[in-house]
Amino acid sequence: MRRDVPPYPRHECRTARTTIRPAREQDLPGFLGLAAQVEQWFGPMVEEPGFHDAVREHIAGSLALVAESSGPDLLGGLLFGGEAPTYHVHWLVVSHRARGKGVGGALMAEATRRWVRGPGDIEVVTFGADHPGAVAGGARVFYERLGFTPAEAAAPGPEGGSRQVFRRAVGREPR
Repeated sequence: MRRDVPPYPRHECRTARTTIRPAREQDLPGFLGLAAQVEQWFGPMVEEPGFHDAVREHIAGSLALVAESSGPDLLGGLLFGGEAPTYHVHWLVVSHRARGKGVGGALMAEATRRWVRGPGDIEVVTFGADHPGAVAGGARVFYERLGFTPAEAAAPGPEGGSRQVFRRAVGREPR
């Protein structure tokens, strides 16, 4: 099943013909290509069987999305989970060439539409304010623009850098 991304007011995808669709097993190499672009911030994933297993489990559970265009490589990928009242963005990466073009927002909008039911919170663990990836990767600003707010500290990442939970209320007033 394919679904073209509609132009969301805040999440408009500004790449040529981007499609958000459920991930398939044959998308694993695309997820690994995306992972290779961010290993300096998240630690080794491409050669890690545990990461391969996590991607496959999310795909098998229909909890993975990809953003694709007419090119050969994926523009982005997302692994999601949880159930009311707490949902989790397990992993979200947008390719270098597609950053700042609405792909991440479109992936989040589609994940929310598909899997979030009832009032609750969506949580994601991202870089702490002092982490080099917080600025270079733009993750903190990205999530803040989507309505997430910084919350408690989280365990350090695999590379030893600081992490923080970001949270967004859905279906009710923020806490």
